[in-house]
Amino acid sequence: MLSLGGSSPQIIQGGMGAAVSGWPLARAVSMAGQMGVVSGTALDTVLARRLQLGDVGGNIRRAFEAFPIPEIAQRVWEKYYVEGGKAIGAAFKSKPMPSMKPGRALQELTILGNYVEVWLAKEGHNGLVGINFLEKIQVPHLPSIYGAMLAGVDYILMGAGIPRQIPGILNELAEMKPVRYAIDVADRVQGEEYFTEFDPTEYAPEGLSQLKRPNFLAIVSSSTLATALSRKSKTPVDGFVVELPTAGGHNAPPRGQMMLSETGEPIYGPKDEVDFAAIAELGLPFWIAGSYGKPGKLKEAQALGAQGIQVGTAFAYCDESGIAPEIKQKVIALSRERKVRIYTDPLASPTGFPFKVALLDDTMSNNALYKERTRICDLGFLRTPYRKEDGTIGYRCASEPEEDYLAKGGKLEDTEGRKCVCNGLLATVGMAQTRKGYTELPIVTSGDEAATVADFCPEGQTGYSAKDVIDILLNAKPATNLVEAHS
Repeated sequence: MLSLGGSSPQIIQGGMGAAVSGWPLARAVSMAGQMGVVSGTALDTVLARRLQLGDVGGNIRRAFEAFPIPEIAQRVWEKYYVEGGKAIGAAFKSKPMPSMKPGRALQELTILGNYVEVWLAKEGHNGLVGINFLEKIQVPHLPSIYGAMLAGVDYILMGAGIPRQIPGILNELAEMKPVRYAIDVADRVQGEEYFTEFDPTEYAPEGLSQLKRPNFLAIVSSSTLATALSRKSKTPVDGFVVELPTAGGHNAPPRGQMMLSETGEPIYGPKDEVDFAAIAELGLPFWIAGSYGKPGKLKEAQALGAQGIQVGTAFAYCDESGIAPEIKQKVIALSRERKVRIYTDPLASPTGFPFKVALLDDTMSNNALYKERTRICDLGFLRTPYRKEDGTIGYRCASEPEEDYLAKGGKLEDTEGRKCVCNGLLATVGMAQTRKGYTELPIVTSGDEAATVADFCPEGQTGYSAKDVIDILLNAKPATNLVEAHS
């Protein structure tokens, strides 16, 4: 079994949404002896917007002062920082969209955004901190990983795709070697290959020749993929998070032909059941995610051969989570009444992956509000690179204006029901963009266990902490105000 820095955490906190698993949550979990994980999604935008909100608490300034290349920190600070925060209702300043050949300003912002999040999560303690990326968001991987490594990240976690390239890239970045990442480009001609490239020495302090190589956990949903990544890859992974369909965020689609229920949700069947024995036989540590974040489930996972569990939803609504307080309070209140409804939407995400969404009236899950929104793609993290007829690369997103998508070779049916996950997730954490009087609405992603998160609230309280979650899961005892028993 893999040794995790002298300790073996039984609980990994999930890397949820853009800034939902922010540094305060990861730090709290790590200081409690488990593995805290920050979300690596859109951290360039998160940093730019936090600066425009005035760097509340001075945390970013403190991280900037520790960044080993002061001139980069200075340039970003001068471009985005707003003393006292931008005016209420004013738009956030835009930043460059992700692309396969980004300019230096975007590279610096991406590196710094990932550095800041990890550095703050690790500040003042020796606990383990990881960062979670989506393989599907390929373009910013290299500078993002490098920024996290500059801050001493302990673990990289990645799902929503097949992350077979990452272990080798970690080896090369640790030695400060130039790296490249193969990019999936739609409509390409057979035999063509496309890459992003990154040379860490161009963004390094003088004399830096080596970085700590973090361990890598692949997020998988089958023993077949786990076997391929551990035995058939040039550089094998260090372990797995095995994610079941009830986990929040993007889910792996059902195997075989997509079948929908009466409510329009994907149907998972016997083919989607995980062979945990086969994964255990690989000899690498693994954690189970998806409906394992409740009392008694830790021991159940360990009986299946797992090191422990990954828990997302229970942490998503705790005090330290980045979700806006009013949303957390609403979900917890609904949970007390067992009225939370989670919908696995096969269409919402432009990635094509099923996406779990909490059905809340004043969010993008309300179809009437969704239809009122004017489509725009101004963040671009989920855009798909495609080959134009002249051989150059363009970018399209099924959530952008339909006429734009069609002009780029997309199909009209692929736009139906698609939501702007990028803008929606940032609105969920209090960083909604405003344009011409319209403010983006949240899209709240949760696992099925959102229905019972109130069970983590101590008696007489309306909220709970990350430590409350950990204590309950480790002790297998629910909070004293448990409404009903759960298996």
